Amino acid sequence: MVFQLHTIDDPSDPTFNQLLAINDEGQIAGYYGSGATGHPNMGYVVTLVGGKPVFKAENFPTAVQTQVTGINDAGDTVGFEVDAAGNSYGFMDIGGIFVTAVDSLAPKIGGVVSEQFLGVNDHGSVAGFYVSDTAGDSRGFVFDSDTGAFTAVGVAGASSVAATDINDLGEVSGFFTESGKTEGFVEVGGAINALAGHTGWSNIQALGLNDAGLVVGSYVDSKGHTDGFEYNLASGVYISIVEGAGTQTVVNGINNAGQLVGFYMDASGKTHGMLLDPTATIFNWVSKTLDNSADPTFNQLLSINNEGAISGYFGSGAAGHPNKGYVLYNEKS
Repeated sequence: MVFQLHTIDDPSDPTFNQLLAINDEGQIAGYYGSGATGHPNMGYVVTLVGGKPVFKAENFPTAVQTQVTGINDAGDTVGFEVDAAGNSYGFMDIGGIFVTAVDSLAPKIGGVVSEQFLGVNDHGSVAGFYVSDTAGDSRGFVFDSDTGAFTAVGVAGASSVAATDINDLGEVSGFFTESGKTEGFVEVGGAINALAGHTGWSNIQALGLNDAGLVVGSYVDSKGHTDGFEYNLASGVYISIVEGAGTQTVVNGINNAGQLVGFYMDASGKTHGMLLDPTATIFNWVSKTLDNSADPTFNQLLSINNEGAISGYFGSGAAGHPNKGYVLYNEKS
């Protein structure tokens, strides 16, 4: 697969941008600002108009920091906001109306609650997690915005679980930690499908998925660099994605058209928003065996022109079996 890279940065801050989700209309959720002192997270939604990005600020009222992390086809968004006391709460923005919801199981750690909403589908189901202990472990959940119910997303034997996205089929992506090892997963029909990656990969995180069973995320390679990936649930095939300086590429979201969003780091250490458009043509090949009837035991076809005429020969060249050249013409030639 070949992708065309588009770097998309909010002009308010060309030094740090992350694009986190994309819907089927091509609208992108993200934010700028590293979150360091004096450099707060500021959320936005990007729409491409005539191929040019148009940014619309989206920040939770009264929050000191906001990340917009998910967007569905209706344009409803989810994310999390940090208040002045240091609490982090998940929120939804439905038609410009902001609402928060906190899992009742989320404890206060160091006096604050840490919860994040990360993905939303067209049915209003939200994937997310909360920090569960002082070690920084987490518990994943799916929030039903219609009923207000939180349902745990668990992985047997895991010490930490984060749910990162949910598609319209109710399938959930995420990652878990077990015995110090982090792997991605997709929950399908209540069953956990672990994503262990290739040999040499570590810290594998599944961060988004679409309705066609394509999953995206990141991993750490043998050089210690963070690389992005796309994974096909049906075929089990991984595609590595590396952009920029090659030290950090993260793919966070994918829509049903196969467009990917995320971010990469350049050689100067700046973090840029990234949109990847798939551009490869997929061919369905039909195999035909074409042997000269003068010798059905040994034929080689060596070239073909734009008219479909093919050059080749029969005969192995062994004693009594000489090479004999021919041209095979297309029926229309």
